[in-house]
Amino acid sequence: MEYIPFSSFQRPITHVQLQAAERREAAGATHPVNKWALFRELSKAQSAFGLSERELTVLQGLISFYPDDMLGGEAQMIVYPSNKALCERLNGMACSTMRRHLARLIEAGFVQRRDSPNGKRYSRSLGEARVAYGFDLSPLPRRAAEITAAAEEIRAAEEHLRRLRECVSLMRRDLAAVASYGAELTPGQDAWDYFADKAALSARALRRKLTEADLNALRIDLEAALDQARTLIDGTETEDLSTTARQSEQHHQNSDKDSLVFEQVEQACGTVVEDRPEEALTEEEAGEEVERPMPRIPLRLILSACPSIHDFHEGPIRHWHQLFNAASQVRPAMGINSSAWDEACRLMGPEQAAVVVVAMLERFTEIRSPGGYLRALSAKAAEGAFSCGPMIMALMNGGRKAA
Repeated sequence: MEYIPFSSFQRPITHVQLQAAERREAAGATHPVNKWALFRELSKAQSAFGLSERELTVLQGLISFYPDDMLGGEAQMIVYPSNKALCERLNGMACSTMRRHLARLIEAGFVQRRDSPNGKRYSRSLGEARVAYGFDLSPLPRRAAEITAAAEEIRAAEEHLRRLRECVSLMRRDLAAVASYGAELTPGQDAWDYFADKAALSARALRRKLTEADLNALRIDLEAALDQARTLIDGTETEDLSTTARQSEQHHQNSDKDSLVFEQVEQACGTVVEDRPEEALTEEEAGEEVERPMPRIPLRLILSACPSIHDFHEGPIRHWHQLFNAASQVRPAMGINSSAWDEACRLMGPEQAAVVVVAMLERFTEIRSPGGYLRALSAKAAEGAFSCGPMIMALMNGGRKAA
């Protein structure tokens, strides 16, 4: 139904509002969008538009008066609740407060006023047409692409921050492990206490909600400390890595069974395992922050057995967090979705999950469903029946035979 404008009776608007309205009107009819899906996107992007929680609450109340689920198309999108009805739907919000937040929504260009000559809000039939006075929601579907883009940008920024925090956490674990190893290798050096203290202080800092700048500064500091610690170890390390790896894995009760890890997952687990589509973790799973022990097998031995991973990392891989970053880069190309990867990191620990992925990369052509394969090994890890050590030793032994 065509809307019959009464521009002469509308309240005065600012020049900026008029220009914004003209730009949006020029877009013409819009594709229908689900009103609640669009509202959720706007809620995610509220900071980009300078909206507060209370303003979103008022907008949610207005949207609830619109009878259809879809906004857009040629439909008239004017709602006309009284102030009393709107405040009641807003759980008794004061009328003055509601009007203040409503004015902000109009100023931001998400709602337009369509006032009647007497200032009342109502709908009236004029022959076959119907004219309504109240609040026009049509700016919402017209700005759907803008709202969605802003929401995606915020999600990307949040994901970047999460990955950065994850990287810093792994670097902190790296430094603690290197300090512990260095203290065993050359006891009595003050440097190892210094590195251990820095790792402990970093762990304390990570308990707070850090900004991107804070995390970047912490990452740079830890990276420098890791390089110093690795240089000290490189100058004094003399043990046989292959022998150490075998000794470190002897205590695992399931080593014999795990040495067959590159056989078909169906045979190892007794069922056919296919990768599942990506799915969201439950709140309980997402909130679980169990710190798994780091692999006892030396990183150098892993890199010796799995040289292909070097193609997916710039520069040498000298620390566990670098191996994790390289595995994170290669796993999408291997067909491992983020759900399977996150599950493996949670159940195995990020370092061991990275070892499994780089080991799988070496025999990628032999694995029918990499994502399902990783999920099967994650299930074994959840039962305490998996270690990545035998996978590496199997690759080392296979390499020697081939040579």
